[in-house]
Amino acid sequence: MDYNDSIDKIKGVGEKTKKAFERIGIETVQDLLEHYPRGYEEFTMPIPISQVREGEMATIEASLTMSPRLKRVRHLQILNVRVRDNSGSLLITWFNMPFLMKKLGMGSRYLFRGKVKRGSSGLVMEQPQIYYNKNDYFKLLKVLRPIYPLTEGITNNLIIKSMEQVHNNLEFAKDYIPRKICKEYSLMDRTKALKEIHFPKDKTSMQKARERLAFDEFFLYSLAIRRMRVTKSDQLTDYPMEERLECEELIKTLPYRLTKAQLSAWDEIKKDMTSNFAMNRLIQGDVGSGKTILAVLALLMAVKNGYQACIMVPTEVLAKQHYKSIYDLLSNFGVSVGLLTGSMTAKEKREAYELIKEHKLDIIVGTHALIQEKVVYDKLGLVITDEQHRFGVKQREELMTKGKKPHVLVMSATPIPRTLAIILYGDLDISIINQLPARRLPIKNCVVNTSYRPNAYRFIEKQVASGRQAYVICPMVEENEQIEAENVIDYTQQLKEALSPDICVEYLHGKMKPKEKNDIMERFAEGEIQVLVSTTVVEVGVNVPNATVMMVENSERFGLAQLHQLRGRVGRGEHQSYCIFVCGSESKVAKERLEILNKSNDGFYIAEEDLKLRGPGDLFGVRQSGDLDFKIGNIYTDAAILKLAAEAAKSLSDEEVDKIFRENPYLEDKILYQRSSTL
Repeated sequence: MDYNDSIDKIKGVGEKTKKAFERIGIETVQDLLEHYPRGYEEFTMPIPISQVREGEMATIEASLTMSPRLKRVRHLQILNVRVRDNSGSLLITWFNMPFLMKKLGMGSRYLFRGKVKRGSSGLVMEQPQIYYNKNDYFKLLKVLRPIYPLTEGITNNLIIKSMEQVHNNLEFAKDYIPRKICKEYSLMDRTKALKEIHFPKDKTSMQKARERLAFDEFFLYSLAIRRMRVTKSDQLTDYPMEERLECEELIKTLPYRLTKAQLSAWDEIKKDMTSNFAMNRLIQGDVGSGKTILAVLALLMAVKNGYQACIMVPTEVLAKQHYKSIYDLLSNFGVSVGLLTGSMTAKEKREAYELIKEHKLDIIVGTHALIQEKVVYDKLGLVITDEQHRFGVKQREELMTKGKKPHVLVMSATPIPRTLAIILYGDLDISIINQLPARRLPIKNCVVNTSYRPNAYRFIEKQVASGRQAYVICPMVEENEQIEAENVIDYTQQLKEALSPDICVEYLHGKMKPKEKNDIMERFAEGEIQVLVSTTVVEVGVNVPNATVMMVENSERFGLAQLHQLRGRVGRGEHQSYCIFVCGSESKVAKERLEILNKSNDGFYIAEEDLKLRGPGDLFGVRQSGDLDFKIGNIYTDAAILKLAAEAAKSLSDEEVDKIFRENPYLEDKILYQRSSTL
């Protein structure tokens, strides 16, 4: 089977399945091979029911003590059975699998494998796999079974069977890394790595394969950053600028004083924009450090020099919030501000396109809609991207090409250790804002166990009674969005029952349609919703100064950097804010990690500690949710690999780099295309 063959050459992949694969970017054998597992399941010997523990995956051998019972709750069909062995009994639950009623017989003995959770009436095993034949299970003992990210229409078994066909027929996968690099860094052969990552012989083999593939990603990324740096360095801008008094006037009219860190960053921006060379600068600042006002100052400077400027943000809600704040700040400076988002009607977009083309709008605030082909700018002198880690570099490049050689300012609230930031943003000069405005009250934190929930609910009620709002974050236990949505919906129902009926509680999750998500976020921003139960989709892209409580369930399942980002959703107004980290694990390591957040609100310190704690990564976690959307690499757990790959890319001559891209033209499409997370 050829590396570039279409997936429809795989047996069992019909037209319907092919379309499902295409929805997650799988069109060729290469795409399939690079659809890496998100983890592995290791099969173990069955244990007595008396030994099962909450939060753990377990296999039990037991027989039914009651006939299966099916009930409907809203959109769910819930099937319950109780099983027993010599040591005790256990409740088992399946969602939306009513057909199992006919397959399970009273008194018959089966193997059940699933995760054990704490229900209202004790421990319960949810959605377990059933093994009707004991021998079928024992064949899997000590096998590392890959678990893949899925989408509607694709099952884990389908991907495994497709991978098996490819692996049995794949002889060679093209390797773009020079042999001398592979030898110097003792890299596993790429073809072998692509096979071992999906069907590893053991944990050691899987880890080596993973390290090789992460190296590939980081190496290619570093090459691309290097090429960008060469093409941008000492590049004369088509939009020369002078300092403008209006910027200093704006600073004087602000109801607060800029911090020393903000003033230092502003001096660097001014120096770049008046140097006659194109600015390429990253403003890296912790959540709440005041990056937005620097963007507004840069926008004003560009406009008062006669140019257009635009700022791209990841969500429509954030775009609207930025639009309003920029409009309000610059209303007395004779600046026209416009908005462009994907949800606007065709007529509204046409009108916006015309205003932009005719330079009747000075500043355009928007989402990805800013880079559509139909958008034509007039003298686009400044391009700003906010929440940089939510955009692929390719998207930023597309926005830059809307101007000739515009000044570029990117902003990130992701606290990445400086050593890694220099590699990841190698094409940019870096300014760091490491101070918080004096008016910001430090967030008060606490780490508690699940028994604290009733107290947390009462605290939320008191905050709401005082006119405040709260977030409650549910973990993404499974990457299957359907299960994730059900978790959030169920928790929302529980919270509605636990809180006062006067409190409006709503939910938000990634499976909702964009219009639904925007509606919920806008209602929360406007105060109509007091408590928002959500997955991590609120990590970036909503600014609600009135929200004062962030409660994170099962916080031990998140990385510290992500928890810090979530915490950054509160503490944005004048009121005291609080963050409650609910730990569902008794693990000493989990508690030690959360204590770092409990003691510090400094994102850069947390990032450094997170880096130390994560070490070489979890053998069973091939990919954690990272800040840059690499397919398999993680900038924290794989920091050492990232540094080695950057070093290897740097060691090549310009001629060698050109040769790599000349001999592997497909890399141009692959390069730097870290897809932005969908909110």
